[in-house]
Amino acid sequence: MLESLLPYSHWIRHVVDISIVAYLLYRGLLLIRGTRAAPMLSGLVVIALIYFIAKGLGLVTLTWLLNNFLSSFILVVVVIFQDEIRRGLTKVGTHPLFRKNQSTTVFDKTIEEITLVCAKLSQTRTGALIVIQRDVGLSEFVEDGITIDSLLNRKLLVSIFHKDSPLHDGAVLIEGDRIKAAGCVLPLSFDPDLDPNLGTRHRAALGLSERCDAIIVVVSEENGSISLVRDGRLVRNLDASMLRDSLHRFLAPLATETNAHPEEEAI
Repeated sequence: MLESLLPYSHWIRHVVDISIVAYLLYRGLLLIRGTRAAPMLSGLVVIALIYFIAKGLGLVTLTWLLNNFLSSFILVVVVIFQDEIRRGLTKVGTHPLFRKNQSTTVFDKTIEEITLVCAKLSQTRTGALIVIQRDVGLSEFVEDGITIDSLLNRKLLVSIFHKDSPLHDGAVLIEGDRIKAAGCVLPLSFDPDLDPNLGTRHRAALGLSERCDAIIVVVSEENGSISLVRDGRLVRNLDASMLRDSLHRFLAPLATETNAHPEEEAI
């Protein structure tokens, strides 16, 4: 049987090679779909087409200029798509095949407490920024905040975001059933396509979600609306029931990245 396949081994290698490359390209396109990287990739494709047209027409100067630009293609891709590359590598590293049962367990009680707190803060239009850690550690942000390391308590969480609290402007980081830190400063998203009406809390939530797999809940101080942010995407205007369902969907032990909320939209 194996001997009969030997004459075709050369073609089999090519098929496997092309299939792997096609799959990687497909996954890469899925990763940047709906993000600002998509139009930038289109721009690079247009530049490449102009290069081949200029070369065919004998436009020496333009060909030389574009050739020098494209010769540093790898460097250009790394610089332009650094956020997407970081996110992709993070997903690979947190895939079940490559991790050793290190997922943070988020208890039903934790989800219920967060839901009730957000509902209460929404009614009083008190701003809040709650980060729920998943597989990627957030120790660098814990170090910049005020360490609490306490069991999650509804009253404690509400008091942190009270307008007279010195920690109310920062983010609260939750790991499992514990509040790890408060008053944490998160990286802002500088995506030029963001809704200009989004405030600092929403931009900070999006900025962190572009770097890791955390789930972030935002309560707007302006109108009391509740938003959920994950993977660079934002779900707005949630009520308590929708928030509870979304948290269960994304934080359940068997939840996968393909389980997307039907109202989730790219920003």
